[in-house]
Amino acid sequence: MKRCIRLRGLNGANKGRCWESPELLRVGRLEALEIVLDDNSVSRFHAEIRGTERGWRIRDLGSTNGTRLNGVRLGSGQWPLQARDLLQFGEVAVVVDALVEVKDTEPPPSDEMLIEATSHASWDEALQHLAFDSDRRPRAGEQLLALVRAGHHLGHLEREDDLLHSILQDAVSVLDAQRGAIVLPEGSAGALKLRALVTGRGEPRAVVAGRSSAGRFSYSQSLAHRSFTRGESILCHRVEEDPELALARSIAEGTMASVLCVLLRTPRKHLGVLHLDRSPWQKPFTEDDLYLADALAANVSAGIESAQLLRRQRDLFLETITTLAQAVEMRDEYTGGHTHRVTMYSMLLAKKLGVSDEDLELVRTGTPLHDIGKIGIDDAILRKPDKLTVAEFEVMKTHTVKGDEIVATISDLHPIRPIVRSHHERWDGRGYPDGLSGEKTHHLARVVAVADAFDAMTSDRPYRKGMPVEVAFGEIEKGLGKQFDPKFGAVFLSLRETIIKKMQKLDDTPVSLQANGAH
Repeated sequence: MKRCIRLRGLNGANKGRCWESPELLRVGRLEALEIVLDDNSVSRFHAEIRGTERGWRIRDLGSTNGTRLNGVRLGSGQWPLQARDLLQFGEVAVVVDALVEVKDTEPPPSDEMLIEATSHASWDEALQHLAFDSDRRPRAGEQLLALVRAGHHLGHLEREDDLLHSILQDAVSVLDAQRGAIVLPEGSAGALKLRALVTGRGEPRAVVAGRSSAGRFSYSQSLAHRSFTRGESILCHRVEEDPELALARSIAEGTMASVLCVLLRTPRKHLGVLHLDRSPWQKPFTEDDLYLADALAANVSAGIESAQLLRRQRDLFLETITTLAQAVEMRDEYTGGHTHRVTMYSMLLAKKLGVSDEDLELVRTGTPLHDIGKIGIDDAILRKPDKLTVAEFEVMKTHTVKGDEIVATISDLHPIRPIVRSHHERWDGRGYPDGLSGEKTHHLARVVAVADAFDAMTSDRPYRKGMPVEVAFGEIEKGLGKQFDPKFGAVFLSLRETIIKKMQKLDDTPVSLQANGAH
């Protein structure tokens, strides 16, 4: 026994029409679909209704005007169907007329895609294909060079994104692919997300939040999901003969005629999928290409796993730093959020200045600790509700030296010592603790100095209200070449609109701009 679904049209030209299937109903304007709706409100690939082990499910395929179930517009994912449910595809309405059980009269059609070859090789078995092809012949020099170069990347690239793009560039080049993608599981649900994309010219493409600047269809989600969940590497190069693949938007609109999906794995775990494809104008991948790509994946997977562990270690390190900074702020009730805001402003300024990735990471980790030395300041001074006396201010100024002494005890924090010690130095040499002038002060300390001063001016204190932001910007402008690095201060002023928007988002309230405002 198996289920059969029947739908009936309710309005317009489709009123009274019926469609039924034991497996799958695809909806849209395309003639090859099971339910063809010739209506401008319906997308070419609008939705699909599929029988699953858990019953019938409907899924919107990113249609323009949406799919509604009983009046509710569907989001992403699959949604269960029941008899008498009302469905709307754009402005076309249908009803689930029946969900009935029917006897099988013939063997059920296979839901398998037309796969040319698969590989279930273990990590050790895959590595055996590094030097030899499937016929045990030595690999061509270019292929062997790509495999050796991939191993070189593992020891010389620390950033995970750089490593993924380098792996892809080699894979696309040696396997003559029009495009390569790496998808890795993310989040608690482990959904596969696009992490890197390279074109056939070896050019990396930007990937933001799992989506590519090159378009939506840079890899086949169905093949990648199968490869990852089944733990197998896949060769598929006759997609035009497979109705499911031929109509898949990623295949049709991504011009994929031949696809390799190889499993990234170590002996410990499955890491993700390396996806390569060729266009209809290229020769299809061969089974030996599958083994080569599988060997490449096995060769680089240990490096990817190490890069992920390093990233998690850095994330934990940053969380620890943030916790330390929050511990300082908890002692001083009047500076709540100061560390977060100064870090945000410093990162904006550093990025606008175009500092190196290494310097940007130092700003990210060093700025939260710029006031760590306040741990060593007596509460009577740190928490004083009134303005400090001259003597008390001299004690407060020692937080820069105390902070430097604290981070000096941790070797991994040595690169951020200039930020901690020198963020109160001035361009004219009248700052503290060392009276450094001009470029004698470390450039990252000069970045944080601008951000720190701006937040101090715009934040409330028990003995005064914070300045309106435009007044604070005016003070920054007056201090160019005196208190602040003239270039850094000018760039900070150019970020005025961005900074105001960030402040409004943090407060979720309008920011006072003028001197005669609420302040």
